[in-house]
Parts: sequence; structure tokens; C-alpha cells
Amino acid sequence: MITLIWISLAGLALWFGVVLTKDFLAHKNSLEESSWLKTSIIGFVVNFFDVLGIGAFAPQTALLKFMKQTKDKYIPGTMNVANTLPVVFQALIFITIIEVEPVTLILMFISAALGAVLGAGIVAKMSEKKIRLVIGFALMITAFFMLATGMEWIQGGGEAIGLTGWKLAVAVVANFGLGAVMTAGIGLYAPCMALVFALGMSPQVAFPIMMGSCAFLMPPASVRFIREKAYNRKAAVAMAIPGIVAVAIAAFVVKSLPLDVLRWVVMVVILYTSGVMLYAGFTKK
Repeated sequence: MITLIWISLAGLALWFGVVLTKDFLAHKNSLEESSWLKTSIIGFVVNFFDVLGIGAFAPQTALLKFMKQTKDKYIPGTMNVANTLPVVFQALIFITIIEVEPVTLILMFISAALGAVLGAGIVAKMSEKKIRLVIGFALMITAFFMLATGMEWIQGGGEAIGLTGWKLAVAVVANFGLGAVMTAGIGLYAPCMALVFALGMSPQVAFPIMMGSCAFLMPPASVRFIREKAYNRKAAVAMAIPGIVAVAIAAFVVKSLPLDVLRWVVMVVILYTSGVMLYAGFTKK
């Protein structure tokens, strides 16, 4: 089963890579004015801490916004495209080293991917005003889940490595929704971890589930963003390459860090960025 998942992820990554490469080369003479250096640093930093459980989308939104590296309208598409290959790499690592019941794993992967295809098509056609409002509320939701995890408000957890019956049905439906809203900038990691914990599964199991879900949903969602021309090509490519390197370092070299203080700092930055986005969304045409 693990071999089948590996083959499927490799196929998705190859398909995505071909589509991205063709689009990038076709527009190589008209790339955006983003900084190669700044976006590369952003890609490395957010993917490094993504592996360690901080999540990438919320801090990445904040950094792209603060450094003015892309239009607000293109932030969701740019993040999805930039993080696709690093997340596939993450998934391959954690699916291999942490055991999860195959049926639970595969059904949650498929539901997240289907949700993402639906969500990407909607988000790619949204106006910049709506994108700002969606991202603003998305960041607030992400901050809530980070706070709830840090304060241990979400009770549950157990030793289960799989689900059956109504719990499996809830997990599949919920992951479909998380896959859909992820394309708008709501990171899947924090709410998926809360979902797994609330349904009585081992907290460790959250890593292959959330990373694998993202790995299966992001290639089709990102291809949709590419075809809709709803992303920043230069920023996406610049963040993707160092992002893969960061995943390797975090997973194989660093493995763990004292992250409690960093989580609180990230939470404050996320809330500030949420306020900026909402203000712009409500006041600017």
C-alpha cells in the first residue's frame, strides 16, 4: 500500500512539474518584479517550520504581504504552487516512517484532493477584494486553531491509527471541506491535526494524514491555479526550490526544536496580517 501511495504521489508531482515548467518557460521573458532572494528566503523558512508543525500558509501569507512580493489576489495560488513539491516530499517521508491504517489514509487523501479541485476553481476567479476578505478570515481561523492547540482546549487523542464507521465518515467529509478551503489560504495542518485528535487518533498519526492530504490535493489544485493564470510565477518557483531543501534539513537533520515561543510569535503576526487584509478588503475598492 505504501508503494502504491509513493507511485501515486510521484505521478502527481511529475504531472505538476511538467505543467509548471511549461508555463514558466512560456512566460520567462515577462516575469513579475518579485525578488528572487526575498522569496527564496520565505520559501526556505516557512517550509522548514512547516515540517516541525508550525504550518506554512499563514506565516507565508504574512511574509509575502509584508515584503510586498506579490499582489494580494495571487497569494493563494502562489502559495499552493510554491509549496506543492516541498509538501509531496514531506508526505513521502512521514507516510513511510509513521504507520496509519491504509483505508483511513487513502479515503482522507482522496476527499481532500476532490475538495481542493472544487476550491481552486472558485478561488482563482475571485476578485482581489474578495481574496483579501477570505485571507483575512482564513488567518483568523488559523490563529484560533493554533491557540486552541497551544492551550489544549481541544480534548481527545488516543492510540488509534485508523477510523471506522461514523468517525471515518466524519473524517472524510471534514477533510473534503478542509481541502476546499485550503486553496483560499486556510492551512490544512492545524484543523486537520485538531480533527484527528478529536476523533481519538494518536497525535503522531496527524503528520502523515495532514501532509499526505496536502500532497494529494495540492498538485491538482495548483495545476488549476496555473491554468487560470492566478499565481505569481517568479515567486512560486523561487520559493519552491529552497523549500525542498528546507524540508530535507528539518526532517533529517534538525527533527525537533523548542517551538512554543515561536508559535506565539507567529500567532501575533498572523492576527496582525489578518487585520491588515480585512481592513483593505472592507475599505478599498
